[in-house]
Amino acid sequence: MKASQFLISTLKDAPADAEVVSHKLMMRAGMIKKLGAGIYNYMPMGLRVIRKVEAIVREEMNRAGAVELTMPVVQPAELWQETGRFDKMGPELLRIKDRHDRDFVIQPTSEEVVTDIARQEIKSYKQLPKNLYQIQTKFRDERRPRFGLMRGREFIMKDAYSFDRDQDAAKASYQVMASAYRKIFDRFGLRYRAVAADSGAIGGDLSEEFQVIAATGEDAIVYCPDSEYAANMEKAEALAPTAPRAAAQAAMEKVATPGKSTCEDVAVYLNLPLEQSLKSLVVATDVRDDKGVVVKSQVWLLLIRGDRSMNEVKVGKLPGLADFRFATLAEIDEHFGCEPGYLGPVGLKKPLKVIADREVALMADMVCGANEVDYHLSGVNWGRDLPEPDLVADLRNVVAGDASPDGKGVLAIERGIEVGHVFYLGTKYSKAMNATFLGENGKPQFMEMGCYGIGITRLPAAAIEQNHDDKGIIWPDALAPFTVVLCPISPDRFADVKAAADTLYAELLAAGVDVILDDRNERPGAMFADWELIGVPHRVTIGDRALKEGVVEYQHRRDTEATKVPVAEIAGLLLSRLKA
Repeated sequence: MKASQFLISTLKDAPADAEVVSHKLMMRAGMIKKLGAGIYNYMPMGLRVIRKVEAIVREEMNRAGAVELTMPVVQPAELWQETGRFDKMGPELLRIKDRHDRDFVIQPTSEEVVTDIARQEIKSYKQLPKNLYQIQTKFRDERRPRFGLMRGREFIMKDAYSFDRDQDAAKASYQVMASAYRKIFDRFGLRYRAVAADSGAIGGDLSEEFQVIAATGEDAIVYCPDSEYAANMEKAEALAPTAPRAAAQAAMEKVATPGKSTCEDVAVYLNLPLEQSLKSLVVATDVRDDKGVVVKSQVWLLLIRGDRSMNEVKVGKLPGLADFRFATLAEIDEHFGCEPGYLGPVGLKKPLKVIADREVALMADMVCGANEVDYHLSGVNWGRDLPEPDLVADLRNVVAGDASPDGKGVLAIERGIEVGHVFYLGTKYSKAMNATFLGENGKPQFMEMGCYGIGITRLPAAAIEQNHDDKGIIWPDALAPFTVVLCPISPDRFADVKAAADTLYAELLAAGVDVILDDRNERPGAMFADWELIGVPHRVTIGDRALKEGVVEYQHRRDTEATKVPVAEIAGLLLSRLKA
């Protein structure tokens, strides 16, 4: 490709609404253009990156035995009504009507459609296993689209769905996909972690997120530097302290804490360690009748250490708390007779169930609210001042330095951007849609399913967050819009420069190199600035003075200076670098 034939539209400054580095640089490099909130045109330079992502994903999916198809962006609502997601999914699901007043959705994902295909096409166990995938446009009506392609409303995703005869076979299919994903992300040349993830309401332990490591990432990744353990924050287990509960040393005492309604303020006011305080969190669950009307509510008190934060996913997995909500002020007053900020487990107005975090269950001489405004209790101890908790469980987010659950060191935390997810679904969709096959015993069985997604358009943004400097993007070879750029200096004035550039360009094209020749006759400074912003990893500068010495200048995007290379050797050098 020659630059004069291509559309290069770089900008000196990013638009004012661009917040993160990837958004700013993709806009400045002319890779995307905003059309509406969370909706972008993929410009030619950006589309080349996307196509390279797709090609690697497609190659590895095919190699793993998956079969490609394409499902419609617009899908009949009837399928989504079968699974209940038409009503349950909420405003992220864009619902539309056609001219006949029939309901449709703009697909955010395709479990329903692919399950419909499977129930029509797969009749016997002899046809299993199957893995069907697509690379297709999705739409999720994000309430607050932001960060460019990181959290847009329209995006491209690779979604795959496996169908198996039983759980063992489904888990084998899952492992094939998990392995394929590692090969895919290895080929992208990015630093990433595969982390154990929470399986949500579906349950089960087979779920992994693939996170590109970046300081600007929205997700916290928990890992052990001394082992293979890695999990997202929702999944990471906080172990109980190994030491036994200490004996009570202090008498329980009611102390005035005027205007001190947070654990931090109380600890400072009483000159006590924050680790000695209790945080009281009041939640409730509702029992509903067939019409969805609440007929009974249960209030619960959760206790965690004052310096910790509650993990809502862990709490939601406890028995009876699957759909918990935070209690209303009326419910809090009914059970505590006090407003939030001074709540505690001692002297309740009305009994409720108490769940203590593992750390809290082993604490002594605790400080908690006295259930009276402007007062707290110190020296509170289990057994003596309040009954043992109804349940002891892991309720909190882990912190750096906690013991690793695998017993091989301590935990560290870094930030990541989720770009892929593999997930064992079980029979959630096959049961809802009656997707069965005849087993070896001749009886109908529900298909066991898995789903596997990669954010095709999110991945380039994540790569930029990890690979950039003050000049612009630094693409890994596998993702770059062009792998090599040739920059002739004043080819209109120097015939030898033009001839050398054309010769090298033809040689690289013949060798299959993804090369662009900048024949725009731009000033060297402007030309270099464009390609540094765009992030092409390998640059060859061809100038008249250097050619008289028999050399050209090679510079990798990460290099601080160019290297002189004999003209006869530059093609070989590039090919060896690209092969490596």
